[in-house]
Amino acid sequence: MSSLLSTSSSISRKKYDVFLSFRGEDTRKNFTDHLYDALNRTGIVTFRDDPKLETGEEIAPELFNAIQQSWCSVIVFSETYAFSGWCLEELAEIVKQKNDKGHKVFPIFYHVDPSDLRKQKEKVEEAFAKHEERYKEDKDKIQKWRNALTEVANIKGWHLNNSPCLS
Repeated sequence: MSSLLSTSSSISRKKYDVFLSFRGEDTRKNFTDHLYDALNRTGIVTFRDDPKLETGEEIAPELFNAIQQSWCSVIVFSETYAFSGWCLEELAEIVKQKNDKGHKVFPIFYHVDPSDLRKQKEKVEEAFAKHEERYKEDKDKIQKWRNALTEVANIKGWHLNNSPCLS
């Protein structure tokens, strides 16, 4: 019973239940908005970035804080998720929290094949070619992103492919 209370106590110290990671231009106005609304309707306190935050080059410190202050992350992988350095930087922080602090991670594969993410094929391969060109002086950053993407793509999640329901 005391271990249950300590777990409950540590969860209650988090500001958010869920950190929602997604590529805004792919899913903000459809799937992610519906998911966010559904989570909030059921009383799950969810952090979702403000659309204006995406305009900057660097990930805002408040996003790292929100990840650290969340019990878990739901990552909505979409067709162009890997093209966003911002999303990949978030993903790397989520994986760091997972490995260092036991942060839970729940992937949703929205019209993408998880094996393309794991093997970094198709559009993911194209995205990383662009990142490697842009960040040619920072190979460690690219490798950190690749490792984070592979690690999360290996987690069992939900695969949505031309279907209105989770399967």
